[in-house]
Amino acid sequence: MPNLPIYLDNSATTPVDPRVVEKMLPWLTSLFGNPASSSHAFGREARAAVEAARGAVARLINAGSQEIIWTSGATESNNLALKGAALAQAARGRHLVSVQTEHNAVLDTLRDLETRGHTVTLLAPQINGLLDLNQFEAALRPDTSVVSVMLVNNEIGVIQDIAAIGAICRARGILLHVDAAQATGKVAIDVKTLPVDLMSLTAHKTYGPKGIGALYVRKGVAALAPQMHGGGHERGMRSGTLATHQIVGMGECFRIAGEEMAVEVPRLRALRDKLHRGLSALDCVRVNGDMQQRIANNLNISVMLPDCDQMIALLTDVAVSSASACMGGGASHVLQALHGGAAAPNAIRITVGRFNTTEEIDFALNYLTQKIRECQARKTAPALA
Repeated sequence: MPNLPIYLDNSATTPVDPRVVEKMLPWLTSLFGNPASSSHAFGREARAAVEAARGAVARLINAGSQEIIWTSGATESNNLALKGAALAQAARGRHLVSVQTEHNAVLDTLRDLETRGHTVTLLAPQINGLLDLNQFEAALRPDTSVVSVMLVNNEIGVIQDIAAIGAICRARGILLHVDAAQATGKVAIDVKTLPVDLMSLTAHKTYGPKGIGALYVRKGVAALAPQMHGGGHERGMRSGTLATHQIVGMGECFRIAGEEMAVEVPRLRALRDKLHRGLSALDCVRVNGDMQQRIANNLNISVMLPDCDQMIALLTDVAVSSASACMGGGASHVLQALHGGAAAPNAIRITVGRFNTTEEIDFALNYLTQKIRECQARKTAPALA
């Protein structure tokens, strides 16, 4: 019997790998220097650690170290990329294109830009969650300056064809921003060949600490208009004292991800596929999103039964994410977009992680199957006199 509850919500956040914690701890105690203080050994030591971590982050996506800008996380990276690029590119045009299924950190930023005089086109995905490339190309205009499409969707885990999208943008001289928060450690990324100009990254989806992220800014891209001022840190794009311990943690978790992806991804896929086979055997279960163009650890299902939202809300032995309104967060805009704006059916997002075991997956499959069958039984039970 595994320890309960079992954590299967790794797309929300991941536990910090003990190896990452060990690497971070000295920078919270004896190694406390400010990396901007170059006049003494304390600062120089911290600066060296920051640059080593910058190199580790760069290597995971095959970027140059000078192309990595530290931020507080993917939300700040998205804001800096979109606002910074839109303002810097305003002379070219004020039209931006994105997708209805983007993370709110992108959608809300685009809404803010609309209040500043920009126009935004949000494209509907296909039923499988993927973008129709013909529809995308048709949406581009002479005044389109920035496109933003996430690499991996945070709810349904589908992988967009960024190579094709980027090629279309590159041919028209349009900047492409990619939110890759959910992709690192799960999808191979090579910005030397992938036509991407800006890419948002974060540590806490990759077994690192919360509160630290980075923005890849391709060499040759004009400087972004900074969104934080006060010291000119990070090549003038993001001022603020660098959090050395968190940066070291991000560097270490990205280093581990790069070294272990080849083994970890197939293991996660096998665990996910076991859940997929078992739950798909229930005639009331439907999978949301394409199963081929999808990261290895994500399974998003809908339980096609009325009045089972309470069952989903009361799952106690397995920690999963629900996109239904019963969880208090409102209906999933991602699933609504897949279904043409209709109310999304009861949904459960299951995301397997590095520390999940086969025993835990077996328990979770039996547990979820039992709960769904209980919901079915209530539906078919005769009414009491």
